[in-house]
Amino acid sequence: MNEEYIYVGKIVNTHGIKGEIRILSDFEYKDKVFVPKMKLYIGRKKEEVCVKTYRHHKNFEMITMEGYTDINQVLRFKGLYVYVKRTDLSLAEDEYLDQDYIGLGVYYNQQLQGTIIDVRTGALGKKLFVVDTITKKVLVPFEKELILGLDWTEKKLELVPVVGLFE
Repeated sequence: MNEEYIYVGKIVNTHGIKGEIRILSDFEYKDKVFVPKMKLYIGRKKEEVCVKTYRHHKNFEMITMEGYTDINQVLRFKGLYVYVKRTDLSLAEDEYLDQDYIGLGVYYNQQLQGTIIDVRTGALGKKLFVVDTITKKVLVPFEKELILGLDWTEKKLELVPVVGLFE
């Protein structure tokens, strides 16, 4: 787990001529990743770079990287994925990554309904658990008010009973 890389976005373009890049990201903890001095890892080879400056512009996270001052130096990154090491994220005790929920058993009225196989971002930026039941895949809103209990050691997520959720 020490070397686990977490996907945070994709470099979609450059911006200007001074080496700034445009990242498309829906990562839930951008405020912990896009900060000066944070190490990012780019592409399959996980090339290490360090954030120099950050700003949000329209739908994009805009960064410059230490040692990169010209558009010609950063053009090669266009289209590549950006990662961060899990160990570099300073998450609070009650903060979890979306991928941490994958594999949890979903219980509803104390009955196992299925397993979380994905976490997606739906309309209006709301997150949804994709629960694989025996017969179908069910989208469950990822709302704290719906979570009755969470047991990481038992890999169980207990939901508040809501009529029609699994029927």
